[in-house]
Amino acid sequence: MPLSINQLKTGLTILLDNTVYQIIEVEHVKPGKGAAFVRTKLKNFKNGTLIERTFKGDDKINEAFIEEIKLQYLYKSEDIYHFINHNTFEEISLSEQILGEKVHFLKDNLEVTAMLYKGEVLNINLPNFIELEVVYTEEGIKGDTVKAGNKSATLETGLVIEVPLFIKKGDIIKVDTRTKEYIERIST
Repeated sequence: MPLSINQLKTGLTILLDNTVYQIIEVEHVKPGKGAAFVRTKLKNFKNGTLIERTFKGDDKINEAFIEEIKLQYLYKSEDIYHFINHNTFEEISLSEQILGEKVHFLKDNLEVTAMLYKGEVLNINLPNFIELEVVYTEEGIKGDTVKAGNKSATLETGLVIEVPLFIKKGDIIKVDTRTKEYIERIST
């Protein structure tokens, strides 16, 4: 059953031109003259692009029911990443195109949440923070402090980020998966 424009709200997933979008912003407008309408910002579930769309009162809007399942990352073979669904023990293979930049955070046994629409994985959500080992960075100089500056570090997944000067090879650090920023050193 189609939704009316009054039912549109932030977080709702809709089907538009055979593509699943999540509503990021909603603004209900009731002008002095004419019919009410709704301005929205929509995020494409597959590639993360944002679009703006205006809906009028007689527009037919279909809700897309997204299923969330927990997956565990297993391994990579060529450009394919393999996960296991712990509920069904089914192996799910996802391409690098679907995962995008998130491949830089995948390490063995990482738990992720997959978003499915009609059995097809549209995207995955990573934990907000992940602990990774520093496999390469320039050696620091004695006396380096937290506020002295930054240097590049290569992490176990191949991701290169800026870290404080006191971080050295072998340190385990916490990284924010949303911003790719160093948060703190966990252990040395």
